[in-house]
Amino acid sequence: MTWKEKWIAFCTLTRREVWRVFLVWLHAILPPAITMTLYFIIFGEFVGRHITNIHGFTYMQYIAPGLIIMPAITAAYSNTATSVYMAKFQRSIEEILVSPMPNQIILYGFLMGSLFRAFLMTIITMIVALFFTHLHVFSFMLLFLTVFLSTIFFGLIGFTNGLFARKFDEVSFVPVFILNPLTYLGGVFYSVQSLPSLWYHISLFNPVLYIVDAFRYGMLGFANTNIIIAFLVMFGLTILMFILNLYLLKKGSGIRQ
Repeated sequence: MTWKEKWIAFCTLTRREVWRVFLVWLHAILPPAITMTLYFIIFGEFVGRHITNIHGFTYMQYIAPGLIIMPAITAAYSNTATSVYMAKFQRSIEEILVSPMPNQIILYGFLMGSLFRAFLMTIITMIVALFFTHLHVFSFMLLFLTVFLSTIFFGLIGFTNGLFARKFDEVSFVPVFILNPLTYLGGVFYSVQSLPSLWYHISLFNPVLYIVDAFRYGMLGFANTNIIIAFLVMFGLTILMFILNLYLLKKGSGIRQ
């Protein structure tokens, strides 16, 4: 394919994935927004008023970054996982496979849907947060980079899961049994520095901790971990997942079975 043909293929697949977000907005956008509103009310208003400041910030200010990034990474995973699975289920994936479209373009196209949905959820959750607290922004660039890397990473995980899922229940396996536990143990509602030494060092193996910490640093200018290490972890894991998915596409694992 020429570069022009690749660009047309990429734009076509991207347009389909972005339009899909609007088609399922009642499921994709509204429930996470309501859930985050409840989190802000329960943990921020009801529980937060009984908790002293954490590292010089009110409890609401401290948990806000984590609550904002949570629906973004969940949306990124869900978008690619369900999109790939439904494409397999409806057999529309065959139209993509028989085309001369390179595997990279296929991957980029699906990820663009995750990026759009994740950034949309980030904006919506930020608007919700403004009703409960004043949002500090230390660095817009770091906020953008954190959302971008974390979205690509979890979008790639969703792509992998979508390839191997044989029934719709398997699509929800990762969010329920892996993503949710990692999120709640990722320092969203507490400072990992307050944990006992053993649990603190165990937490350092949780990739969500670095995502939450990087986003918190972008907003508050404070992080529980080394911010450079946090971005290196996100970048490294994203590259590994990208290579893995390219390999799976080339091999036809799950998708051509």
